[in-house]
Amino acid sequence: MASFLTFGEIMLRLKTPGHERFFQSPQFEATFGGGEANVAVALCNYGLDAGFITALPENDIGECAMRELRSFGVTTNHIRRSGDRVGIYFLETGANQRPSKVIYDRANSSIAECKPGDFDWPKIFAGATWLHITGITPALTQGAADLSLECVKAAKEAGVQVSCDFNFRSKLWKYGKSAPEVMTELVKFVDVGIANEEDCQKSLGVSVDVEVESGELDTNKYEALTTKVLDLFPNMESIAVTLRESINADQNGWSACFRDKDGFKLSRRYELTDIVDRVGGGDSFASALIYGLNAYDDRQQSLEFAVAASCLKHSILGDFNRVSVAEVQKLMSGDGSGRVQR
Repeated sequence: MASFLTFGEIMLRLKTPGHERFFQSPQFEATFGGGEANVAVALCNYGLDAGFITALPENDIGECAMRELRSFGVTTNHIRRSGDRVGIYFLETGANQRPSKVIYDRANSSIAECKPGDFDWPKIFAGATWLHITGITPALTQGAADLSLECVKAAKEAGVQVSCDFNFRSKLWKYGKSAPEVMTELVKFVDVGIANEEDCQKSLGVSVDVEVESGELDTNKYEALTTKVLDLFPNMESIAVTLRESINADQNGWSACFRDKDGFKLSRRYELTDIVDRVGGGDSFASALIYGLNAYDDRQQSLEFAVAASCLKHSILGDFNRVSVAEVQKLMSGDGSGRVQR
């Protein structure tokens, strides 16, 4: 049984070639991805025993998604085979001042049609130590939101640590509930919160007047924001916030902060230029933070591992962060020269 579990949706990712616009040429690059699946894959890459909980149809595309997960060592025995379709997302990669664009085709996907009672949680959590979930699955349908809440409640009953990336997706909250209505209830069962610069505001409704559009960051405001979140959700032991300074689609500043009972910590800042693929950047941070919190006693080290790992992800095409612990530690040590290794 896997010790580290993630719950959510794996999708078919259809990306335009290079930096082309949709249907500029009549082809797409077909791979798989999705926030929670991305985390499971990365945890396996770091040598942890990770499994993925979802629903997939019993058809060839569902089988291919299962095979892809297994190729990284992800345990798939908690995947429910039901429904008729795998969710899809279309990706157009931006450049310079043109932003990347995502279009979802997830309606009536297998996991979106699941509801409470469809998973045997006591069996799933037997022997598990960690569960990761995001704010994406609860945004799909009321049934998926209810199932997500059932999942985290069952995890806590089983004594499992719960992390949640608050991930706000404006294109998904369409079934009548706002993100704060759903997420503030779910987060009551979360031990480790993870967010970017707007998730706390738009998923939880928590704001301290942090500017998210200018690309410039005021870390003092993030110190106040993380304090406010922990005050509002006393069950939460810690929260990490990624700090992305978006100069344009190809150039970002990248760092993060972390707060727990021992205070506020700020990571090293990386300058990201010539970004290859920023999709999955937040998931790469979340997975590396989970690893770091379990591998290091020093929370500053945990934070630095997460930021370095997600820095490297921006150089890798696809949703998955295909890096090793050794590669992350090398960057943490200050070796970011990118010189050829012979």
